[in-house]
Amino acid sequence: MPKLNVGFTVFIVGAVIGSFLNVCISRIPKGESVIHPASHCPKCQAPITFFHNIPLLSYLLLRGRCCSCGERISFRYFAVELLMASFAVALFYQFGLGLAFVVGFVFIAALIVISFIDLDVRIVPDVISLPGIVVGVLFAVIGRYVTSDPFDIVPTPLGALIGVLVGGGFLLAVAWIYEKFTGVEGMGGGDIKLLAMIGAFLGWPSIPLTLFFSSLGGSVIGLSIMLAKGVDRRYALPFAPFLCLGALVYLFFGREIIDFYVFPR
Repeated sequence: MPKLNVGFTVFIVGAVIGSFLNVCISRIPKGESVIHPASHCPKCQAPITFFHNIPLLSYLLLRGRCCSCGERISFRYFAVELLMASFAVALFYQFGLGLAFVVGFVFIAALIVISFIDLDVRIVPDVISLPGIVVGVLFAVIGRYVTSDPFDIVPTPLGALIGVLVGGGFLLAVAWIYEKFTGVEGMGGGDIKLLAMIGAFLGWPSIPLTLFFSSLGGSVIGLSIMLAKGVDRRYALPFAPFLCLGALVYLFFGREIIDFYVFPR
């Protein structure tokens, strides 16, 4: 029962953070502050009172509409809050409330913001990925010299630095080769910085699996969209959400996958 109570608390905290992530997703591409002004309706600019800004519940009670003007609120707001809350609970039940949980929580929050911004405006914000690289390496230092991670999710400082170089360097090389032979830019610099951030948080062993699952997901979904819309292979599909998906697969299942395929018993 105590664990269930803690899990419920973690869910609430995750939903609250998810509400803040919605602010980041909406304002960062516009270059606006994520702190000021307070939350308001994008249509009528009416301030949103605290009892109309309760994560998850307010969206349901207001039936997805602004209480002032009746403008429909994007379902994304509810989805992001639910995603962050659900991932927080998943982290708690898999890793407990130690260093691995904190690292995973910060990491997933960054991935959610990056994914939805890339889906909305096709950019990977440097304001998330570049500081994320530094934060990932700092977590590795904390895991090495301050407190240990019994789940071995947090890499060593050297592993994090190699992850940055391998992650960023590999995509940089792929992008250069693709552009060299096709004359078309095949991958943006934002994706390169994102994979470097993933390497910083999860270490260099995460890079191959992240690329495998992101490529698999991108191929399946991209092909489905092309067939459904009747577009050709030059259709621009944002790749950052698939990189984030691949990183999540590694975060939760990477060790088991490596042990099963690389070190089978």
